[in-house]
Amino acid sequence: MLIETFTVGMLSTNCYVASCKQTKEAIIIDPGLNFSSEAQKIFDYIDEAKLNMKFVVNTHGHSDHVKADGIFVEKYNVPICIHSLDAPFIEGFTNGESPSNIMLDNDSLVNFGIDTLKVLHTPGHTPGSVCLVGEKLVFTGDTLFAGGIGRTDFPEGSMSDMRLSLQKLMRLPDYFLVYPGHGETSLIGEERRLNPFLEQ
Repeated sequence: MLIETFTVGMLSTNCYVASCKQTKEAIIIDPGLNFSSEAQKIFDYIDEAKLNMKFVVNTHGHSDHVKADGIFVEKYNVPICIHSLDAPFIEGFTNGESPSNIMLDNDSLVNFGIDTLKVLHTPGHTPGSVCLVGEKLVFTGDTLFAGGIGRTDFPEGSMSDMRLSLQKLMRLPDYFLVYPGHGETSLIGEERRLNPFLEQ
C-alpha cells in the first residue's frame, strides 16, 4: 500500500490517499479541504500516479474531515464510506446521480485492489468515529494522535467511550504505524509508552 499525506484546511487535517501498488485502485481518507488549490494538488497527484479512485472514506463526520467529500464524489463518481452513527454529518453531499453512501460498521472491510482496511469502531470523539486497520498500520482519525487523543467535550463526545476505544487500539502490536487525523505519524508502541492520555 502506498500512502500520500496532504495537510489541508484551517485545522491542518491529514488527508490521505492510499493506493494499491499492483492495481492502482485508491481511496481518499478525510478530505477536509478549504481551498480549491488544495483539491488541485490532490487531483494532480491522482492523475500523475494514474490512480483509479474507488471510495471516499471518513473516519468521522466533523467538517474538517468531510468538507470536500462532495468534490471527490462529483469528480470520481465514487461513494462515501462512513459509520452509520456519523452519517447525518454528510447529508446533502451526494445527489441522485451519485453512488449511494456505504455505511461502515465494526469489522467492515474497505477493499481497494489487493489491499484491505478493516474498520474498528472507536467512539468517543464522535459516536461514529472509526479507525482503519491495515497490515502494520492504522489510520486513527481523531481518536489517537502522537502524544494526544481527540477531544471528547463536544456535544456527542464521550470520555468513557474514548477510554474503551483507546483500549482497542492498544491491542495492536507496537510496530504498527499510526496515521492520525492531525499531526505527525507515530507508532502504537511509542503511544503506549509516552502518550500521557493512555493508561500505563
